[in-house]
Amino acid sequence: MPSSSPDQEDDLEACVLRFSDLDLKSTSLINPSSSLKAELDISTKKKYSFAKKKAFALLVKTKEVPAPPFECKEKWWKCCQQLFTDQTSIHRHVATQHADEICQETVLVLKQLAATSSTFKSLKSTDQRHPVQEALTHNHKVSAWLPDISCISPDELISGQDSDDGEVLLYYCYCDLEDPAWICAWQTALCQHLHLTGKVRIATEGINGTVGGSKLATRLYVEIMLSCPMFKDYLCKDDFKTSKGGACCFPELRVGVFEEIVPMGISPKKVSYKKPGIHLSPGEFHKEVEKYLSQANQEQSDTILLDCRNFYESKIGRFQGCLAPDIRKFSYFPSYVDKNLELFKEKRVLMYCTGGIRCERGSAYLKAKGVCKEVFQLKGGIHKYLEEFPDGFYKGKLFVFDERYALSFNSDIVSDCSYCGAPWDQYRLCSTPQCRQLVLTCPTCQGQGFTACCVTCQDKGSRQAANPGHSSFKEECECTARRPRVPREPLQRERIPSSAEPRLSVDEDGPCLASEH
Repeated sequence: MPSSSPDQEDDLEACVLRFSDLDLKSTSLINPSSSLKAELDISTKKKYSFAKKKAFALLVKTKEVPAPPFECKEKWWKCCQQLFTDQTSIHRHVATQHADEICQETVLVLKQLAATSSTFKSLKSTDQRHPVQEALTHNHKVSAWLPDISCISPDELISGQDSDDGEVLLYYCYCDLEDPAWICAWQTALCQHLHLTGKVRIATEGINGTVGGSKLATRLYVEIMLSCPMFKDYLCKDDFKTSKGGACCFPELRVGVFEEIVPMGISPKKVSYKKPGIHLSPGEFHKEVEKYLSQANQEQSDTILLDCRNFYESKIGRFQGCLAPDIRKFSYFPSYVDKNLELFKEKRVLMYCTGGIRCERGSAYLKAKGVCKEVFQLKGGIHKYLEEFPDGFYKGKLFVFDERYALSFNSDIVSDCSYCGAPWDQYRLCSTPQCRQLVLTCPTCQGQGFTACCVTCQDKGSRQAANPGHSSFKEECECTARRPRVPREPLQRERIPSSAEPRLSVDEDGPCLASEH
């Protein structure tokens, strides 16, 4: 993600954080006064920051109320006799109106963490666990599972981290993990050891990561992942998708523990990765798409080519003839399916996403509905397909969740400038600091001052420039708020018009602490 728009919502919602290395022995630190944070040393300040985020998330959670049944969201929030229907608003309200309560809750969290730290080793020693995990985490020394770089100079490891000589790795692995907190600590140490930046998302259902650095660093990272007992039976070298980039593509390293490794919004206990659709290799998927596109009447076909990404991704690149839902984030996908079951009835569904991870859970959800004839998914996603078929049936750019925004495998441009309609497919952030949306605006329109996502936001940016002391809370632009959260598709599927407006928030879902793919 761009540094100006980190995926804060995932952080704030994450109540399972890595505290295994916590060491808060001084009880004098447990003090609710406003000077608490200033009293902490540098190491403990970071732990205080984690505690405060958890306190914030816990306080927000207490404000939850059930949303009306006709709404796409399962929950709203009620506080101070006000009803909040989106997460951004309740976050802003709690941050501004309940700072004292957050401070008090932070103190309680710090106390809990201190207690957790004192009993962590003893609890682990009595745990009953899988033999492989027992062998890996027996002494909890992550240093034992880091590659030996003693013969490599720091310059050699760091050099080549830029976008020309560096590399970005994209991967995921679904497998049962019994100790995500330990893996989180290990992944943090491993990435820091190799000077990698990026995002790694860990859960009991597996791991999802996008990391960037020098090619030497990424090679060592792949080697250690493939040799790790937890993953070696599930991962192979081909599971790591590579692209030109480096540490510069990410503002920082972010590793965390979550319920899902890609946020679909449904517990893995309800929809498991263990019941996905049928995996098709890029070659097999290519043949299926070719067969589908060769049909004279695709609208009457028994096949649906389904893009399960977000609308701003499909806006700049997609398979020909696809159905691309106008959804803002992957967590809306289940509601989209529920509202359009008739569309999928007795159909063969060919599903795809960036790297395959969203299809794992998305296909499982679609299969669980019991309406489709068959559900297939593209193994390795668009990324692997384009490696094999750069001039195939996928046209346009491949959106990625980092500062590059998109990867180019062919010269096709399938989107337009939002202002003048000229062919254009290079996203940029809206010029209004508070906005987190992307906009397609060509150089000519940029030169004329059209740099915001809409007229409202452009005016808002002008007012902020005149009043620089204005609060910089993240907010959702009105033009996005007007979009249907979960559209109902007509029975006659409409293809994406090339003039569809990109109205998005770049930090949604995704990946996610780690990127969606």
